[in-house]
Amino acid sequence: MDPKLQQSVFYAVLALAVVAAIGGGLITHGAEGLAFGLFASFTLGGSLMCIWERSVVRSAFSLMATFMGVAGLFVLLGHDFLAMAQVLIYVGGILALLLFGVMLTPPDLTERKLTRVGGAIVFVFGGAGLVWNHVQSATRSLAVLPPEELAEATTQDRAIGLAFLHPEQYVVAFELAAFLLTVALVAAVYIARRRTEDFEPEEAA
Repeated sequence: MDPKLQQSVFYAVLALAVVAAIGGGLITHGAEGLAFGLFASFTLGGSLMCIWERSVVRSAFSLMATFMGVAGLFVLLGHDFLAMAQVLIYVGGILALLLFGVMLTPPDLTERKLTRVGGAIVFVFGGAGLVWNHVQSATRSLAVLPPEELAEATTQDRAIGLAFLHPEQYVVAFELAAFLLTVALVAAVYIARRRTEDFEPEEAA
């Protein structure tokens, strides 16, 4: 199949799935369903685009959409600190390291094959299905409370932020984590760097 046709078919199917997810969420649960469908589309659609795209920049932005979608799901669950940590650590740190590491490595023109992409999709959805089955079997024995009996959601983001910067609590661990990310970035650049002889033509035997 022509690569351009593959690209068009992939994005057409992905767009239909996104519209179906957002529309289904809006119809069934209103604004909350719309937000869930949007963030779920970011998470799953971004991961599929990251696998599919051959361009490093597009894959990186797709991965960023996945991380942002996960952060949005944390917001919907009322865990604002996890959402903030997701954005700061994964989008601001891990994604930058991955981007530098991948951009400094030579490209593999055969990486986007239908067999590899299909295998990755089957692996992802198969693992998600196993996790979903396990969660469903584990929650059958749990008691479900009506919304009016649930405890009021509270946030501890201010206290956690002050604890990160307090000299007697987590400021040392916070700075060590930043130092570790910097060392990892420098190591990725050093390992992936190309030597001068890599650009010279190979001599015939």
